[in-house]
Amino acid sequence: MKYIKSTKRKLGLFIAVCFAVMAITYIRAIYDLPNQLTLFENQENVYHLDSPFLVDIQADKSDIVKLENNKSKKKSLVRLINPVLIKPQRMGTVNISMRILGLIPIKTVQVDVVPYREVVACGNTVGVKLKIEGILVVGMSDIETFEGKKMLPAKDAGIKPGDLIIEANGKPVDSIEALISEIDNSNGQEMKLKLKRDKRTEVITVKPIKSVEDNKYHLGMWVRDSTAGIGTLTFYDPKNNAFGALGHGITDVDTGALMPVENGEIVESNILTIVKGRSGSPGELKGVLIEERKELGIIKKNSPYGIYGVLNKDMLYKFPDKLYPVGLRDEVELGKASILSNIDGKTVDEYEIEIQKISKKPSNKQKGMVIKIKDSELLEKTGGIVQGMSGSPIIQNGKLIGAVTHVLVNDPTRGYGIFIENMLKNTVDEPKYSLNEAS
Repeated sequence: MKYIKSTKRKLGLFIAVCFAVMAITYIRAIYDLPNQLTLFENQENVYHLDSPFLVDIQADKSDIVKLENNKSKKKSLVRLINPVLIKPQRMGTVNISMRILGLIPIKTVQVDVVPYREVVACGNTVGVKLKIEGILVVGMSDIETFEGKKMLPAKDAGIKPGDLIIEANGKPVDSIEALISEIDNSNGQEMKLKLKRDKRTEVITVKPIKSVEDNKYHLGMWVRDSTAGIGTLTFYDPKNNAFGALGHGITDVDTGALMPVENGEIVESNILTIVKGRSGSPGELKGVLIEERKELGIIKKNSPYGIYGVLNKDMLYKFPDKLYPVGLRDEVELGKASILSNIDGKTVDEYEIEIQKISKKPSNKQKGMVIKIKDSELLEKTGGIVQGMSGSPIIQNGKLIGAVTHVLVNDPTRGYGIFIENMLKNTVDEPKYSLNEAS
């Protein structure tokens, strides 16, 4: 009897261990699979998942990729202990679903098949000018009336920092002057402001208040209609002169809101001084925009992954002309790499860095890798990564793999980089050259 109970306990323990091993293997299989994968046309990719499960692998489109042991519409169980081969057939997007024994879902992976391309890696410091699409509310300010009261009409009406005013009393407003004109013409009567908030459009009624300070009507809010600064041009495509820069979007310094672009341009800049970065205090490239010369290019898009537009063909001689193959995220390796930057505003130089961490599935696509500046000359001049270097191209094994985006405030020698494929997907070029064709 004791022998039977002991055997049952051992059997139960064995089953529990087997279950735990299978659960761990299942979790690992899920973890190792990316949520999204970008592949070049005609480039085969082999994935080693090292899992004992029999898995049903299915693509929702049969003509974009070909999967090993899945060459027909019939379901086919694949052992993940063996390599899984993905063969792109044409450009497009396909969702590949995986289920254990065709029943238990593991994951669905979005695969974008894009054309192979080479682009020019730049590294030039440029001036950036943006005109906002509307009027951005950045703060509130009370108004003192003739009766000695302090009032906040905009706040009381429900207007918030980050709101984008696009119309006043039915008229489009695209400048602060236009908004002030409508306030002056109101003569203290209620106004209707049409604004965008969190991708929604709302109409808010607000009553201007006359201020004792200047005897004029006000709404009690701070607003902005444009911005300017310095950043780094990452790349351009010589086929159509489409460019990408910064690697992160331009946001309002007060609200953190991504600034919607009505129009903008990149211009030449003159770096006057370098403020070295120190722990707890980010450095900065300080300079001026040279606006009297012809613009270098037109900005058409401000996204979370950088600014994008088209370069002026007459100004291409200002930039390098060396083509680099694009390196996708699966090609990025830990270890030695370099960045291109012209921190003095004159010549583009190459500086050694180290890629210390790679996130294959970053929740924030701006932070796909952690980099560390290793070049002694750059460390001597800047202390590491400083504001204005955002967009500096990252080169590894002769390929353009990404761009610098952010500095770690407590360690200016280290920062983040974005994978170049995330920037290329946001270019505003023609469809036949755009990675957006696969999105």
